[in-house]
Amino acid sequence: MDKLNYKVLKESGYDGYILEKAPVKVLQFGEGNFLRAFVDYWFDMSNELVGWNGKVALVQPIAPGLADLINEQEGLYTLYLRGSENGEKINRKRVISVCDACYNPYVASDWEKIKEIAKSDDLEYIASNTTEAGIVYDPESTFDQVPPNSFPAKLTVLLYERFKAGKKGVVILSCELIDANGKELKKCVEKHIADWKLGDDFAAWIENENLFCSTLVDRIVPGRIRDPQEVAELEKEHGYVDPLLDVGEVFGVWYIEGPEWLAEKLPFKKAGLNVHVVPDVVPYKKRKVRILNGAHTGFVLGAYLAGQDIVRDCMHDDTIRGFMNKMLFDEVIPVLPLDKADCEAFAAAVTDRFNNPFVDHQLMSISLNSTSKWRARNMPSFLEYIEKFGKLPAALTMSLAAYIAFYSNDVVRREDNALINRRPAGNEYAVSDDAWVLDFYYAHKDDDAATIVPAVLSNEEMWGQDLTKVEGLVEAVTADLELIRKEGALAAYKSVL
Repeated sequence: MDKLNYKVLKESGYDGYILEKAPVKVLQFGEGNFLRAFVDYWFDMSNELVGWNGKVALVQPIAPGLADLINEQEGLYTLYLRGSENGEKINRKRVISVCDACYNPYVASDWEKIKEIAKSDDLEYIASNTTEAGIVYDPESTFDQVPPNSFPAKLTVLLYERFKAGKKGVVILSCELIDANGKELKKCVEKHIADWKLGDDFAAWIENENLFCSTLVDRIVPGRIRDPQEVAELEKEHGYVDPLLDVGEVFGVWYIEGPEWLAEKLPFKKAGLNVHVVPDVVPYKKRKVRILNGAHTGFVLGAYLAGQDIVRDCMHDDTIRGFMNKMLFDEVIPVLPLDKADCEAFAAAVTDRFNNPFVDHQLMSISLNSTSKWRARNMPSFLEYIEKFGKLPAALTMSLAAYIAFYSNDVVRREDNALINRRPAGNEYAVSDDAWVLDFYYAHKDDDAATIVPAVLSNEEMWGQDLTKVEGLVEAVTADLELIRKEGALAAYKSVL
């Protein structure tokens, strides 16, 4: 069976949307699964829905990469978006045709081609996802390297080429998972300009003609299908082999920080896609962390003690799902600085996302480093609720007790990188966290609830403050922990409904 390309695709009988030729409007640093299931998907949909008529040129950010394979397939790849929408199982196939070619900047001829694209009149956007380590200032990167070591250094050279060619600026869309990604990238570029003495005129052009956008991305992308039998069945169904086949969850949203005119310039609003230009992405990141990530951390530890193993099954348990929804709708959303209806719609989608029939998301994988996760994801909502309403939030308080229960339940032994505990069902499980956290819980392994709760809550290294000073908290968490230990986590979760 032949690999996917335009000729093979036509012969396969595929009848979906395909755009074979169009000008390159996006230069994208990154060719991995996430960008191909996210950024490239949105632009591909825009081609179909509103005739955007653009292509994306890909740059592999590190020397080993996918350039040869992508070019062999003429930029084509199959994308499956899988999950649950309004309780319905979704499995959508789309062949993505927005990618023009992929270039390896570590090959001198490709680096020259990338420079030519950077100077093109058609180019409007530069997108990137070079991992959290990608947006860093590297003093070892020099202007004359082929190519410069770091992504910001490469970008500086390309923007300088565009400036020298007398072209207008571009919009830079950073998708790296760091705070203020666009702003941090711009700082690195400005430092290279100063260190390389590229001139005040170029610095002014960067400031006045280009827009560095911080963005918030949200789509889970498992990427590969690992079951050889399923791969073989899909190849037979497709009529071609596609080693670039990509898989993402059906839910996806992209928040781009920028001025109002950017929403009209980008094709996404016209296409009715779930991509939004907003004046500040910080509140939306807070919403994601507090609702999506906070939901995970808030219910999974107790759910595991109650006998569950994967997230999807938790959504089929009325008590656990009800506990999660009470926490989100009654305690988290009321303290978020965003439109309540939007937050509620986002929270409602969480159940669908957690109910994904294609992903077996293990509770134990979510449990890693739960001390810092509860502090970052749940504690702000917990404290803000108390400040706003003058009382303890019942579900968040119970989730704190469930965290203590998970870390202290029937401790068996301390190993090098884990604390080995025993679940009520009898099997052992490994608690993974910082060594000092594990040492703390091992030292308190024989404590009753009345002893361990104030010890945990007063530990300022864990929480950045002494939580025993929160009125009524020691008593409430102690009572909740005693209930979990006596009647089980499921009964304890039910008690707050």
